[in-house]
Amino acid sequence: MIEPKTDLHRHLDGSLRKSTIADLANKFDVKIPDYFTFKPHMTLGRALEYFQTSLLLLQETPELTRVAAEICEDGEAENLERLEIRFGPHLHQQKGLRLEEIIDAVLEGINGRAGLILCGLYGDDPKLLLQFVEIAKSRADVVAIDLAGGPYGSQHFKLEDYQSAYEKACDYGIHRTVHASEGRPPQEIITAINLLQAERLGHATTLLESPEALELVLSKGITIESCPTSNLQCGVVPSFEEHPLGSWLEKGVKACINTDNTFFSQVNSHQEHQRTLSIHGMNEDRLQQAILNGQQSIFRR
Repeated sequence: MIEPKTDLHRHLDGSLRKSTIADLANKFDVKIPDYFTFKPHMTLGRALEYFQTSLLLLQETPELTRVAAEICEDGEAENLERLEIRFGPHLHQQKGLRLEEIIDAVLEGINGRAGLILCGLYGDDPKLLLQFVEIAKSRADVVAIDLAGGPYGSQHFKLEDYQSAYEKACDYGIHRTVHASEGRPPQEIITAINLLQAERLGHATTLLESPEALELVLSKGITIESCPTSNLQCGVVPSFEEHPLGSWLEKGVKACINTDNTFFSQVNSHQEHQRTLSIHGMNEDRLQQAILNGQQSIFRR
């Protein structure tokens, strides 16, 4: 296998070390559920509920700095050429911290060893994403913005409502990625590329359901941040073997392989890359191409 690899899609609040979870749960008197890792065929909504507990451990700056540093150390141990960590800063304000304090605490832990991606959530006020862009403008290690989670019918704001924030990010030279079509219709892919100027897409498991979406991804050279283990656990693919990664690479899609959440998914980058060889259509050549795609899709400013 070509070395070194990349992991461009790893969430801060889902990638804590088990020992750190125990330590911080004791410090903050947080009860950790008996079953606190993802299992195959959970719904995405159920998986997102796990973060409500991990977030309770990360409401003060020392803990944000510590966990960011440990994730970077774990990436170094995995021999990653590039690690990109993402998180939603506004989810860490339960004790009144300002967004800038939260972001700077994570950047302190990263200390130049990874890129940082700031995530809004589907349904958040688009003004929040604009705040992220303005904060990122003067912080070169904040390499991109993202929209995570998933849309629900009760949400007031839709994917297209984030266009102005994404346009401003583009103007500032800040990169753009979007969690799109994670088991949902592929129209999200089209909207993310055409309106939000996304350069990469997280998950995008339904890409092949739309010839228009596929042609757009191919013509624009969009990278798919594929997370097969997570996709199985969140119930958006029927089985690991039936994940579309092999078909994507066969068709020339620029897909790379990522962990999503190392703790919740109980996987590291080496394991995730090796596991993909069991996917229909995957072989060593396509695995090497996926690794190369990751190397070519790094966000830097």
